[in-house]
Amino acid sequence: MPKSRLIPLILVGLLAACGKSEAPAPAAPAAAPAPVAAAPAPAAADGGKGADIFKKTCAMCHQTGVAGAPKLGDKADWGPRIAQGNDTLYKHAIEGFNGAKGAMPPKGGSPALSDDEMKAVVDFMVAKSQ
Repeated sequence: MPKSRLIPLILVGLLAACGKSEAPAPAAPAAAPAPVAAAPAPAAADGGKGADIFKKTCAMCHQTGVAGAPKLGDKADWGPRIAQGNDTLYKHAIEGFNGAKGAMPPKGGSPALSDDEMKAVVDFMVAKSQ
């Protein structure tokens, strides 16, 4: 039997010999150290929020190329667009765009999306298409 179990038993025996019926409560075990806070999770490998919004709103056009939409992952189609810079891509995604190759409705036709959500989708699509 481990020593930690013997001590309370010895105390009970001593108290019984002295005519006391209750043993003192054993000392509470030392509290375990608090767990170390985890570092913030990096953006999900699949794109996180941008990927979720893409699947729900943007995939309808950007998976198939409807109305000239650049297909996700198509480097040739995205290259010239990416070269214009993120600010231009954000503006076109948020405000809409009519160009020689097709049209983009404002916020992909989903006006409930915030500008930051649209930027997250653009960032996801660019990352998947470089």
